[in-house]
Amino acid sequence: MHGLMQEWPLLCHKIIDHAARQHGGREIVTRSVEGPITRTTYAGLRDRALRVAARLEMEGYRPGDRIATMAWNSARHLEVWYGAMGMGGVYHTLNPRLFPDQIAWIMNHASDRCLFVDLTFLPIVEKIAKDIPSLERIVVLTDGEHLPETAPQGAVAYEDWLAEAPDGFQWRSFDESAAAGMCYTSGTTGEPKGVLYSHRSNVLHAMMAVMPDAMGLSARDVVLPVVPMFHANAWGLAQSAPMVGAKLVMPGPRLDGEGIYELLEAEKVTFTAAVPTVWLMLLQYLEKTGRKLPHLQRVVIGGSACPRSMTRKFQDHYDVEVIHAWGMTEMSPLGSLCTFKPEYQALAGEERLDVQDKQGFAPFGVEMRIVDDERRELPWDGRTFGRLEVRGPAVASAYYGGAGSEQFDAEGWFDTGDVAHIDRYGYLKITDRAKDVIKSGGEWISTIELENLAVGHPDVMEAAVVGIHHPKWGERPLLIVVPRDGASPTKEAMLDYLRGKVANWWLPDDVVVVEELPHTATGKIQKTALRRQFGDYRLPGSESMASPLL
Repeated sequence: MHGLMQEWPLLCHKIIDHAARQHGGREIVTRSVEGPITRTTYAGLRDRALRVAARLEMEGYRPGDRIATMAWNSARHLEVWYGAMGMGGVYHTLNPRLFPDQIAWIMNHASDRCLFVDLTFLPIVEKIAKDIPSLERIVVLTDGEHLPETAPQGAVAYEDWLAEAPDGFQWRSFDESAAAGMCYTSGTTGEPKGVLYSHRSNVLHAMMAVMPDAMGLSARDVVLPVVPMFHANAWGLAQSAPMVGAKLVMPGPRLDGEGIYELLEAEKVTFTAAVPTVWLMLLQYLEKTGRKLPHLQRVVIGGSACPRSMTRKFQDHYDVEVIHAWGMTEMSPLGSLCTFKPEYQALAGEERLDVQDKQGFAPFGVEMRIVDDERRELPWDGRTFGRLEVRGPAVASAYYGGAGSEQFDAEGWFDTGDVAHIDRYGYLKITDRAKDVIKSGGEWISTIELENLAVGHPDVMEAAVVGIHHPKWGERPLLIVVPRDGASPTKEAMLDYLRGKVANWWLPDDVVVVEELPHTATGKIQKTALRRQFGDYRLPGSESMASPLL
């Protein structure tokens, strides 16, 4: 027996329809690439998104065509997303922080037909456009006055292009399982892999994100998505904020501490989200200037583990709640968020921070488990480490083109590549990437935990830990630190600081001070580059140690 309910496909353009109807006057504020602050509304954005859809159809684009974007967070970028989806196209976000040849490879793999690009990234496009045979149209997200003479041949200004759109367009109808968006992994191992989101997965993911025990968004919020729209589907904020009618503040190209603070203060932002490196810049600016955060209520920190010292600083000095999050491009991307269940709500001080060091628990729509190397499920006891696997309606079932099939099993479980444990209340703690964990004498050492402790030292700005070959123990940890301005952390000081906070056998065998650490295109510390850099490093005392008998 079937229920007698209406068929109402979960299509992304219904989100912007709802925003325009119920919250039509709510603002979308953008710091434009050209410089000025611009303002529109959800009603205005919907009207222009309809024109984008009409103009794309006018040029011959059809459902399923990949419509690429290489742009900052802005109202124009949102218009393109919703316009492309509304005519059945697939928005494809390109990460400009990748190398040009990587971007060209990704565009060719996706067979992008059209590209919308911000002025900032035109030099990249000029280098690679000739290498993309499928690319037919380049639209520069600006007006005719600002379109540079050096733009690639045939490129048009967005405002001129949009002005030619016919009136009266109506959103197209199609199955909710149709592709809506595409985002490629950063390709730290092997070639990047394409993740293809559906309308259904995007809508369900947005619903999951706005839950009270997730991001907890409402129409009363002012949301600043610092996380770029070209990074992991913008953590779903391009759909979840319009879904609830929250005011949006789009930061454009200026993501330094002062620039972010100006928007937080001027627009009275209540909620924001980004990776730890962004918040490090903001906190340094606040310390330098003595400014406060009177309006900000919640900050989501993900992308890499949030240092305990950062959580403490936001909460104790600025009265801002930190929500530690974990996810992946393959998960749309939210997997877990650290809000408080009743079992932990009464905790205070260091015990509360112990919980916030974890990545939290999964919202409805995400199943997770930890397994051993034979994929046998392991207990949720807060101690047993295993490989983390997930499944759900917003989790990829395969990669575009079929790569990486070994990460998916017949029951739908996706191997995340993370090592983790889960406590009895369902709180996840990522201890490492499987390829980064240090195996010393048959036991595992978490590089993430050592790094988070190290950046708590007052002389340290950033820290990374990698495993170095050891003739007796297999691997031992090397701690690599970037000092704060004017500071000179020593090996002895760092080891003294860590001693007592972890087991003695976890303590690094050596400490190296460097001027900077390599980062991936998404702001994470690039462990592969560090392992290459320190591939021939010899730990103190290991040179004379005889190798154990096999």
